Amino acid sequence: MLTIKRVPTVLSNYQEEDAEPLGCGRNCLGNCCLPVSKLPLYAFKRDSTSASGSSSNSEDPSPNFFLQSLVLREWEDRMSQGLFRYDVTACETKVIPGELGFIAQLNEGRHLKKRPTEFRVDRVLQPFDSNKFNFTKVGQEEVLFRFEAGGDTRSHFFESAPVGATEPPNVVAINVSPIEYGHVLLIPRVLECLPQRNDHESFLLALNMAAEAGSPYFRLGYNSLGAFATINHLHFQAYYLAMPFPVEKAPTRRIPIKGRSESGVKVSELLNYPVRGLVFKGGNTLKDLSDVVASSCISLEENNIPFNVLISDSGRRIFLFPQCYAEKQALGQVSQELLDTQVNPAVWEISGHMVLKRKKDFEEASEAYAWRLLSEVSLSEERFRKVKAYIFDAISLVESEEEIDANENKGTLLQASLLATHFDERCRVLQ
Repeated sequence: MLTIKRVPTVLSNYQEEDAEPLGCGRNCLGNCCLPVSKLPLYAFKRDSTSASGSSSNSEDPSPNFFLQSLVLREWEDRMSQGLFRYDVTACETKVIPGELGFIAQLNEGRHLKKRPTEFRVDRVLQPFDSNKFNFTKVGQEEVLFRFEAGGDTRSHFFESAPVGATEPPNVVAINVSPIEYGHVLLIPRVLECLPQRNDHESFLLALNMAAEAGSPYFRLGYNSLGAFATINHLHFQAYYLAMPFPVEKAPTRRIPIKGRSESGVKVSELLNYPVRGLVFKGGNTLKDLSDVVASSCISLEENNIPFNVLISDSGRRIFLFPQCYAEKQALGQVSQELLDTQVNPAVWEISGHMVLKRKKDFEEASEAYAWRLLSEVSLSEERFRKVKAYIFDAISLVESEEEIDANENKGTLLQASLLATHFDERCRVLQ
């Protein structure tokens, strides 16, 4: 059962302790403070065998430890400290009647308190700018733990471990403007100050986090610049919602491939869904799947195509959505009715979790509204075909004319429903 650890309220993210401060004194995630700090450390297991054993200072986590005892419990702890800008657990949530079951949340305060975008929306790749907000300016009280690859075939947790100055740390921190319960950020190699662009190492890190969580209801998402990422510092988002997303229920069609993919990754196309997208699953190893999707993302970035990614099914299924909503906004091609809702469709909205800013929109939400909004996000059929060509060229696959009639989603939701019984009902925030 999840518990909230009672601690003194922190009034400021940069409140100092009585002891003499290290670094700049703000206890931040910058080079001034982080290398001389100690943080909790979760060392996830490697696929390869290793002779190194666990330290006497580490715990060998139970199967549910990572999600329940570490992510969600520590997130609740930060909530008790008053570190969030609002209480997301008080937001109303409902399932919109209809075939896909879109989920609507009323979050009237997020657009008022969320940090505004500080960069151009017409360029997917932009250099990191240290003068603008980035995660090195965050206080360490917002960090839950470090997330690093271990040298063992088991995962280990250390209550406190020195960061040091040799390997740039990956950190998991709260999102102070949360969308949902347990909303956190995975920030790869935070001290390297990487811009919001994909690389193979970081994408594999995100898949490993999904795998460690081991729950179909803990998803990770990625927004590129131009697809409503608001901070140009490499990060993934994640949160817990004990319901299937509409896109996870949508039918798919396997894309036939000439020859045989050495990676074992299967590529499908979404059907009967308002946003055109690709679905990747399988692979001989987690790294095989990660490499294929990371290469696909990199090809979109290099061709200046904004996109969103949903990492689902504990890292076993990945949705890739090229999108054009910001482009249409700039060209005046989005109706005033949709603009008035102030909804910027990023990965969560595209996946079917609609975060609405106005009570009127929440009360009147319908599947027709969700479909109309998300249809504006989607590329046209002709443009999507060209984007698929970029992706297939990047991952060295050739589409065949052979027809495969297979919906690979069958059976997934039943498994997910059974897994839901392993989680405390307090994790559910649906009203």
